[in-house]
Amino acid sequence: MSCMRIYSRHTYNVFREEYPRAAQALQSWYQEAEKAKWRTPQDVKEQYSVTASIIPNNRVVFNIMGGEYRLITEVSYKWSTIFIHFFGTHAEYDKVDAATVKLRK
Repeated sequence: MSCMRIYSRHTYNVFREEYPRAAQALQSWYQEAEKAKWRTPQDVKEQYSVTASIIPNNRVVFNIMGGEYRLITEVSYKWSTIFIHFFGTHAEYDKVDAATVKLRK
Protein backbone atom coordinates (compact mmCIF):
# COMPACT_ATOMS: atom_id res chain seq x y z
CA MET A 1 0.00 0.00 0.00
CA SER A 2 1.55 3.30 -1.07
CA CYS A 3 1.52 6.62 0.73
CA MET A 4 -0.58 9.53 -0.48
CA ARG A 5 0.65 11.88 -3.21
CA ILE A 6 -0.43 15.49 -2.84
CA TYR A 7 -1.09 17.70 -5.85
CA SER A 8 0.50 20.00 -5.95
CA ARG A 9 3.53 21.05 -3.95
CA HIS A 10 3.41 24.39 -5.75
CA THR A 11 -0.18 25.00 -4.61
CA TYR A 12 0.75 24.08 -1.06
CA ASN A 13 3.68 26.54 -1.14
CA VAL A 14 1.49 29.34 -2.53
CA PHE A 15 -0.98 28.90 0.32
CA ARG A 16 1.84 28.83 2.89
CA GLU A 17 3.09 32.16 1.52
CA GLU A 18 -0.40 33.67 1.33
CA TYR A 19 -1.22 32.65 4.92
CA PRO A 20 2.08 32.83 6.84
CA ARG A 21 0.30 32.61 10.20
CA ALA A 22 -0.98 29.15 9.23
CA ALA A 23 2.18 27.98 7.46
CA GLN A 24 3.45 25.73 10.26
CA ALA A 25 0.06 24.08 10.81
CA LEU A 26 -0.38 23.55 7.06
CA GLN A 27 3.10 22.05 6.88
CA SER A 28 2.22 19.64 9.70
CA TRP A 29 -0.92 18.55 7.83
CA TYR A 30 1.07 18.07 4.60
CA GLN A 31 3.69 15.90 6.29
CA GLU A 32 1.05 13.74 7.98
CA ALA A 33 -1.07 13.41 4.86
CA GLU A 34 1.77 12.40 2.55
CA LYS A 35 2.66 9.57 4.95
CA ALA A 36 -0.95 8.41 5.23
CA LYS A 37 -2.30 5.28 3.55
CA TRP A 38 -5.96 6.14 3.19
CA ARG A 39 -8.03 3.56 1.33
CA THR A 40 -11.47 4.79 2.42
CA PRO A 41 -13.04 7.91 3.95
CA GLN A 42 -13.17 5.98 7.22
CA ASP A 43 -9.35 5.89 7.24
CA VAL A 44 -9.33 9.69 7.14
CA LYS A 45 -11.87 9.91 9.97
CA GLU A 46 -9.82 7.51 12.08
CA GLN A 47 -6.75 9.74 11.70
CA TYR A 48 -8.59 13.08 11.96
CA SER A 49 -11.68 12.21 13.98
CA VAL A 50 -12.70 15.74 14.96
CA THR A 51 -10.73 17.87 12.52
CA ALA A 52 -11.93 16.46 9.19
CA SER A 53 -15.34 16.35 7.55
CA ILE A 54 -16.15 13.95 4.73
CA ILE A 55 -18.40 15.64 2.16
CA PRO A 56 -19.72 14.76 -1.33
CA ASN A 57 -17.50 14.33 -4.41
CA ASN A 58 -14.72 12.56 -2.47
CA ARG A 59 -13.97 15.83 -0.71
CA VAL A 60 -12.52 16.19 2.75
CA VAL A 61 -12.50 19.46 4.68
CA PHE A 62 -9.71 19.73 7.24
CA ASN A 63 -9.82 22.22 10.10
CA ILE A 64 -6.43 23.84 10.44
CA MET A 65 -5.39 25.74 13.59
CA GLY A 66 -8.51 24.82 15.52
CA GLY A 67 -10.82 25.64 12.63
CA GLU A 68 -9.46 29.15 12.07
CA TYR A 69 -8.48 27.96 8.59
CA ARG A 70 -10.03 25.36 6.28
CA LEU A 71 -8.41 23.13 3.72
CA ILE A 72 -10.62 21.52 1.07
CA THR A 73 -9.21 18.49 -0.68
CA GLU A 74 -10.40 15.83 -3.07
CA VAL A 75 -9.13 12.34 -2.34
CA SER A 76 -8.75 9.54 -4.85
CA TYR A 77 -8.50 6.51 -2.59
CA LYS A 78 -7.92 4.18 -5.52
CA TRP A 79 -4.89 6.16 -6.77
CA SER A 80 -3.63 7.36 -3.34
CA THR A 81 -3.80 10.99 -4.36
CA ILE A 82 -4.93 14.19 -2.67
CA PHE A 83 -5.83 17.27 -4.71
CA ILE A 84 -5.83 20.60 -2.91
CA HIS A 85 -8.80 22.75 -4.00
CA PHE A 86 -8.97 25.50 -1.40
CA PHE A 87 -7.20 26.91 1.62
CA GLY A 88 -8.38 29.98 3.48
CA THR A 89 -9.78 31.45 6.62
CA HIS A 90 -13.01 30.19 8.09
CA ALA A 91 -14.72 33.36 6.81
CA GLU A 92 -13.42 32.72 3.26
CA TYR A 93 -14.51 29.09 3.50
CA ASP A 94 -18.06 30.19 4.36
CA LYS A 95 -18.26 31.88 0.94
CA VAL A 96 -17.52 28.76 -1.16
CA ASP A 97 -19.29 25.51 -1.91
CA ALA A 98 -16.87 22.95 -0.47
CA ALA A 99 -18.28 20.15 -2.63
CA THR A 100 -17.57 21.93 -5.92
CA VAL A 101 -14.95 24.65 -5.38
CA LYS A 102 -11.99 24.49 -7.73
CA LEU A 103 -8.48 25.66 -7.05
CA ARG A 104 -8.07 29.42 -6.96
CA LYS A 105 -5.57 30.79 -9.45
